[in-house]
Amino acid sequence: MAWEFDSRRAARDGRDLGEAGGFGRVREFTGTAAATFMAGVYRWMTLGLVVTAGVALYTASNLPLAMKVAQNIWPLIIVQFLLVLALSFMAQRVSGPVAALMFLVYAGLTGLTLSGIFFIYTIGSIGAAFLITAGAFFALSLYGTVTKRDLSAWGTFLFMGLIGVVIASFVQFFWTSPAFSFVLSCATVVVFAGLTAYDTQKLRALGAQYAGTGLTSVTIVGALNLYLDFLNLFLALLRLFGGRRQ
Repeated sequence: MAWEFDSRRAARDGRDLGEAGGFGRVREFTGTAAATFMAGVYRWMTLGLVVTAGVALYTASNLPLAMKVAQNIWPLIIVQFLLVLALSFMAQRVSGPVAALMFLVYAGLTGLTLSGIFFIYTIGSIGAAFLITAGAFFALSLYGTVTKRDLSAWGTFLFMGLIGVVIASFVQFFWTSPAFSFVLSCATVVVFAGLTAYDTQKLRALGAQYAGTGLTSVTIVGALNLYLDFLNLFLALLRLFGGRRQ
């Protein structure tokens, strides 16, 4: 599902914090301000995931709607792509409510396009993949929060890995191979596991720059970053370990 892979990163990397000279050299962002900013990020990310899951479950349980989604999957994907780019580029130019609406619409569209997994994988394996992803995400995000190591050096490696995953995902549309799919899924897990820790630390540094500004849109974009990390990690783990329907 290549459409989920970070179109937003091209709009974000090298702009928000590239001039900061590394996350570790941004002023310390602790205390109430840090807790408030990161709580807002995680709250919006969770809301986005709930919307996606709710829309996906409803669509999968409504066969006529699921058929319409399947018939119009590419237009939906294109709208998703344009919406996430618009949110990434325009985050600081739009009001908080507009950014929130764009994010929730994107989460809803993602739920539509992901509803097909319920026809491919068993409910049990989807649930198991979600729980594994939640545990891994928590551990990786916690590492990005508490580590004293500056993770900004990971940026170039992770971006190159991301580009490789995107290209390989498009190749997979035209050339299906179980071995290739397995390697791609493993690479996706590695890349998005790294991005989860990297983005968490980067968001704390971003929050340091915008602390006290009241820019809800910055919180929304932070939530979008972690939302995409979580979702792609989940999809990769589901492809690796998910039990397919007979």
